Amino acid sequence: MNTRTGRRGGAGHGVEAVLDELYTTPPSDFVARRETLAAAAKTAGRLDDARRIRAARRPTLAAWAANLLLRSQPEESRQFLELGRALREAYQALNADGLKDLSAQRRRVVSALSRQAAQLARDAGQRLSDSVQQDLEETLRAVLADPDAADQWAGGRLVSALTPPSEFRPGTTPPTKRPSPRSRPASPSPSPSPGRASKDELAERRRARQEQLARAREAAEAAQQRLREERARQADVDAELQRARERTEEARRRMSAVEEQMQQAREECRQAENEQGEAEEHSRSVADVVARAERAAHETTQQVRRMARGAT
Repeated sequence: MNTRTGRRGGAGHGVEAVLDELYTTPPSDFVARRETLAAAAKTAGRLDDARRIRAARRPTLAAWAANLLLRSQPEESRQFLELGRALREAYQALNADGLKDLSAQRRRVVSALSRQAAQLARDAGQRLSDSVQQDLEETLRAVLADPDAADQWAGGRLVSALTPPSEFRPGTTPPTKRPSPRSRPASPSPSPSPGRASKDELAERRRARQEQLARAREAAEAAQQRLREERARQADVDAELQRARERTEEARRRMSAVEEQMQQAREECRQAENEQGEAEEHSRSVADVVARAERAAHETTQQVRRMARGAT
């Protein structure tokens, strides 16, 4: 099974990177983005790439959220794939109590990881409905239970939600070898009694079951610890986002107050300009009166002087 969380040969370059990006594009924008990328490849002369891009099918919302989870959380996704492998191995050898414990761990991990995928979807502007959330959880359960489903999800390009099988499938896990009834011990020492052999075989099976269960529990605990860390990190990011929103709102309030003050200042400025215009007009009128009075006074003064000269 591919546990490289969707990385392929040449991924990160060329058409593989383009397809990886396309399958993390929200479904509402998928078709437009696909056409843009295909046109760019065609313009660059990469006709085969353009055909591959144009042939990409738009994923459902649940499949897109699963793809987004894989790409956004590569380490956590790798641990989830490893957990599925360990669970499939352990499932074949556990008794009823062990299976019950394993099922509870599986439900906790799937629930936590699906909530994280839903948060990633919200951050990308897509809110998942209850039915889509259920499809997402079904997909994650399929990844844990079925190696084929795990390989599909690891490719990072799911088109539709996956359906879990009725029971765990062991995949490529080798079957437990049992001694052949025809085999003979090479040593000349006497063979153990059938009762003792049955007890030894039962004890060996129990030890194998305990080891497999321990590995599955370790993998589940590692996945849950990673989820706890990511949730704590998400809480920090959400708190910082809330603080940023509050600062933005405060800045908007201050800007609104400043704009009101500026509007009031503009009104006062226009009023002052009107008053200034009226004052200037009044000043010009008064200046004209003063000028006429000065001319009249000057003419009267000249007339007095002429009269005085004539009288002498």
